[in-house]
Amino acid sequence: MDGTASPRSSSNTFRKLQAQLRGWVGKAIQDYAMIAEGDKVMVCLSGGKDSYTMLEILLSLQRSAPVKFDLVAVNLDQKQPNYPEHVLPQYLTALGVPFHIIEQDTYSVVKRVIPEGKTMCGLCSRMRRGALYRWAGENGVTKVALGHHRDDIVETLFLNLFFGGKLKAMAPKLRSEDGQHVVIRPLAYVPEREIARYARAREFPIIPCTLCGSQENAQRRTIKKMIAEWEVNYPGRTESIFSALCSVEPGTLADNKLFDFTSLVGVKVPQL
Repeated sequence: MDGTASPRSSSNTFRKLQAQLRGWVGKAIQDYAMIAEGDKVMVCLSGGKDSYTMLEILLSLQRSAPVKFDLVAVNLDQKQPNYPEHVLPQYLTALGVPFHIIEQDTYSVVKRVIPEGKTMCGLCSRMRRGALYRWAGENGVTKVALGHHRDDIVETLFLNLFFGGKLKAMAPKLRSEDGQHVVIRPLAYVPEREIARYARAREFPIIPCTLCGSQENAQRRTIKKMIAEWEVNYPGRTESIFSALCSVEPGTLADNKLFDFTSLVGVKVPQL
């Protein structure tokens, strides 16, 4: 792929899809104040459909945004066997976006530490975040953009609910655990199916992950299948669940840290 529009990505249908994606991403950026004047946004690029789409939509919005901000695409080369090192540099050079490739052999560490058959995603993601955050801190990055979409957020809610005993999802914008970085998720409002449509039209050079991508029985896949079945039988359910995450009433839950239950006392009725 050379960064130019393919025949499939020059049709009216594609332009409508791109406009819809721009609308969703633009609204998320506005609703959560994700990007401000003078920001340097690090777009974390994995080689998957989500991060490719995020980068292209952010580049499109950058050209017409009311504030000026810079973008830099950053990829972590985890030294997986047979990783096509040339793909992302060629794509990003053709696209004309500044980029950097971090080289760190996290693959060998994860394979050595995690027993065969166990989920590798947790350790892998922590090491990946560490490498990306380090680069961000050393290079003046003010926002770190991750490619999680609406479906990822809903799936995470159920993963934590079913397997972690927590009512917890993914915030569209947050401060990292070390307190040093502001993380944003510009695709927070975007359904995965629309990203998949966009990626097919753009014919992105997808790079599969040989770590988590090889774990067919991962808990997230189970949750994804469950939600997909719901969506077939009850169209719009995923959107409704995400809307619920945006409209929380703490006083109806049971967390003492969110609501001051101790201040609720009985009202004395005056005696006549």
